[in-house]
Amino acid sequence: MSLLALAAVTLWAVAAPGGVAAQDVSAAEVRVVPDYRMGSGDKIRVITFGEEALTGEFFVGGSGNVSLPLVGEVKAAGLTIPEFQTAIETVLKDGYLKDPRVSVEVLNYRPFYILGEVETPGEYPYTNGLSVLNAVATAGGFTYRANTRRVFIKRADSSLEREYPLTPQTPVAPGDTIRITERFF
Repeated sequence: MSLLALAAVTLWAVAAPGGVAAQDVSAAEVRVVPDYRMGSGDKIRVITFGEEALTGEFFVGGSGNVSLPLVGEVKAAGLTIPEFQTAIETVLKDGYLKDPRVSVEVLNYRPFYILGEVETPGEYPYTNGLSVLNAVATAGGFTYRANTRRVFIKRADSSLEREYPLTPQTPVAPGDTIRITERFF
């Protein structure tokens, strides 16, 4: 059902007069999502090679820390995956292991939120490579009043909402709040 809704939304947006494909988008308006930074609610897998007891699946807690066996709390919020791997290796080198090799991967990202002129506003699971049009399709598509030219996005680590052109390539990051506004005739 989701793929069918996505295809319908994409086809409608491209085929509509003055729709998404017909817009002129300047380079300054294009949204760029920076490197992923971990945050509260992420589920990760930590693999410490050769140390089965230090390997497992963990959550980034509300305080932004991950509770790991043997070493305790390690700060994760705001760090990229390579930075977090280095932090774990550093803690393990400090009296626990001689030459630790750690790998970290995100299993489940923080959800994104969509509100406004979509059929079913709410919280939805994030998937890698998610675009605004995919998010709208996940939320059941646009309502008949939706502005299909602009979208407002608030990043999880910001209090400001920014306006972007609604194109098939407009990316969504984990924890983003997407707002689809009403169009004016």
